[in-house]
Amino acid sequence: MLNHATNHIQTRYLQYPNPMAEDKEFRVVIPKEHYQILNFKQDELPGIAVVNKSLAEFEPKEVFVWHCSVMLQCEKLIENGMPSREEVEILDKFGDFLDDKIKGADKEKPNGLFLARITWNETRELIWRIFDPEVANDFLTDLIEREDHPRNFDYRIDEDEDWKLTEWHLKKRE
Repeated sequence: MLNHATNHIQTRYLQYPNPMAEDKEFRVVIPKEHYQILNFKQDELPGIAVVNKSLAEFEPKEVFVWHCSVMLQCEKLIENGMPSREEVEILDKFGDFLDDKIKGADKEKPNGLFLARITWNETRELIWRIFDPEVANDFLTDLIEREDHPRNFDYRIDEDEDWKLTEWHLKKRE
């Protein structure tokens, strides 16, 4: 998930049906993921966010109106609620697995766009913008029911047509 991507935009165009109107399709350019690392403090605890800044200018936003947040519980910790190196390896591997499955089998026309990874206060949050929430919901529900995960987690998928839930992640910083 966090391989070093370039700042270039891929030139393939994809057709997505308009979720609001059955007879309209959107032409979508899926941007390459480009990351910015943000260090922050909240409630006197340090945090680190890795944000896909290529989504800041992404259009048409109405194709990916669903906001999917997966919250993992960290187990092996060091000071200030941050994960140990061993824990980071477990979280990263599981995060890569989730990223692959949430985006879906068709990488040319993904069901999800990776937005951010936030580590803070004994948790790791992974966030995607989603095209079809039922696909992501079915996958995550099945994973929980099968108890097939290295760390406990919960998730929520919220409709967010205006991308308001991305404002902190995508705001311009110097």
